[in-house]
Amino acid sequence: MNRMAAIGGVAAAVALSMSAASLATTSVARDWNDTMLEGIRRDRVRPPVQARNLFHMSVAMYDAWAAYDAGAQPYFFSEKIAAKDIESARRESISYAAYRLMRHRFATSPNVAAINAILDARLVALGYSPAVTTTVGSTPAAVGNRIAALVISRGLQDNSHEEVDHASYPGTYPDVNPPLVVGMPFNPTVLDVNRYQPLSLTFFVDQNGNIIPGGFPPKVAPFWGFVTPFGLQPSDMDPARPGVYLNAPPPPQMNGAGDAAWRASHENVIHVSSMLTPDDGVMIDISPAAMGNNPLGTNAGSGRTMNPVTGQPYAPNVVRRGDWARCLAEFWADGPNSTTPPGHWNEIANHVVEHPGFVRRLGGSGPELGALEWDIKMYLTLNGAMHDAAITAWGIKGYYDTMRPIGAIRAMAENGQCSDPAQPSFDADGLHLVPGKVELITSATTAPGQRHEELSGYEGQIACLSWPGAPGIPASQYSGVTWMLAGNWVSYQRPTFVTPPFPGYVSGHSTYSRAGAEVLTRLTGSEYFPGGMAVYTCTQNQFLVFEDGPSQTFDFQWATYYDAADNSGQSRVFGGIHPDIDDFPGRELGAQVAAKAHGRAMALFEPLPPACPSDLDGDGQVAAADITILLSAWGSANPAADINGDGFVDAQDIAALLSAWGPC
Repeated sequence: MNRMAAIGGVAAAVALSMSAASLATTSVARDWNDTMLEGIRRDRVRPPVQARNLFHMSVAMYDAWAAYDAGAQPYFFSEKIAAKDIESARRESISYAAYRLMRHRFATSPNVAAINAILDARLVALGYSPAVTTTVGSTPAAVGNRIAALVISRGLQDNSHEEVDHASYPGTYPDVNPPLVVGMPFNPTVLDVNRYQPLSLTFFVDQNGNIIPGGFPPKVAPFWGFVTPFGLQPSDMDPARPGVYLNAPPPPQMNGAGDAAWRASHENVIHVSSMLTPDDGVMIDISPAAMGNNPLGTNAGSGRTMNPVTGQPYAPNVVRRGDWARCLAEFWADGPNSTTPPGHWNEIANHVVEHPGFVRRLGGSGPELGALEWDIKMYLTLNGAMHDAAITAWGIKGYYDTMRPIGAIRAMAENGQCSDPAQPSFDADGLHLVPGKVELITSATTAPGQRHEELSGYEGQIACLSWPGAPGIPASQYSGVTWMLAGNWVSYQRPTFVTPPFPGYVSGHSTYSRAGAEVLTRLTGSEYFPGGMAVYTCTQNQFLVFEDGPSQTFDFQWATYYDAADNSGQSRVFGGIHPDIDDFPGRELGAQVAAKAHGRAMALFEPLPPACPSDLDGDGQVAAADITILLSAWGSANPAADINGDGFVDAQDIAALLSAWGPC
């Protein structure tokens, strides 16, 4: 069974059922988050754009929630609204704010009709009418519509190029290299192997199944480093490298700084491609006992012995390496109907909250929050981090404009081998020969019955053991790995996709995922998934998209959010999308992004300062009781009585108090 059909059917059922029972068990914020994810699954796959959509919807919902709390700080919308039934008013305002914003944001989607039907169905299922469009007055619907209008207005001023559908302006960010023709061997058109190279395909289909005219789309959002962020500050951007935040290191370059790392990292992509088969007999333990617990920016961990929640050891989980590697690449790519990495981390966050042992306490301590307040604050913090991760990663992509593995590997293969000057096809910019993985094709190796037999006629060139591309009948066949001309190397992707249409360095998956993991750790107060382990099942012959598999059903298992995030980064190496020189710096940057986003959110969640600073006891009036409090602190620096904030409780504070005498 093809996973595309399975996911499509499940997604459709989720989108269309919207039963009263399901709506009653979740907060209205969760309902609209689910709806946004349904919209993203049907829209074009543009990760930074979708991160912004998720963030701005989270802002709209937060402001609709905060409007009914006099003490809550706003993000954009500063009005305070009175309501007899605050819970009902919030539910309605949040719904209209989210609905109107999504109607606007998906207006240019190729599947706008289907998305609008989902949005309308959600609003009606919640008991509201799409026909209510007023922005005037204090009714909950008007407040929600007004908030959406404000968020839309701010979005048109945030440097995201929304007015041209997030395209680059003409003449900016040109491609240095002519396109790589994927259907032809090698890379004869490359001019600079360190710079991004578009592809030439018969047609391009993104991960949501949208056919993009022109064969291959232009670079996605290379200007995104200049979009208005959430937690990042202007001082975080490098003045010498416009659009580059957080002191990101420059990428290694072939024949430049970091040459050895560049070569080894790209050659490693070939080496892991040789693992994309269930038939090599290699078994690995993917349990938390053997995998994970990596120091930040590495894969050097060796797991954890004990589940701290259950107090029991983690049991072994031994699977076929080829099944794990192929499913890893597909799981984090999201397959068809992708919500992109920002949406994926929203899905993970929602699963965390659904766990029966989960308790809604910010930071794992303090008062337990209601479902709505938790979701509102979780989405704002998480999606603020996702938005800033996009700005950080895409700012670096736009500035450095680096090559993807397919272009680099084919260029090196065309040059030859760099291991032995005495052997044929020697070139200092070729591939290193590695027995059993990358080899020189000779008359002996192409003899009948030998490993390169199918490469007869290519003697003197370079072969690699790798995944050869999708099989003819993906629903029932898989390709395994085979010896092939290294100049024909392809990534573990669909032939109509091959590689994302934007530069490589740094990995967006790695940046998003570490940011998501860090935010969930900070919000929940624990790096561990509820219960000490998350489990996601890959079902035999139903999970993979462009070939059949896995050969056996198995479970992904992660002890911590960090373990899951690290697997996300690794998945792009197995998928042939990134070398690890893109992955590891992305993880480190994601951690920094999350810390700043979390700090910004926690400051926002602090209550507004009292509107009446002389009302020291908070009873709504300045009276004798306030004088008593002030005199008891006389001569000290007690901030609770220092009305004018000069660091001393003195006569100036008495004067301020007396001038404010009476009701606030």
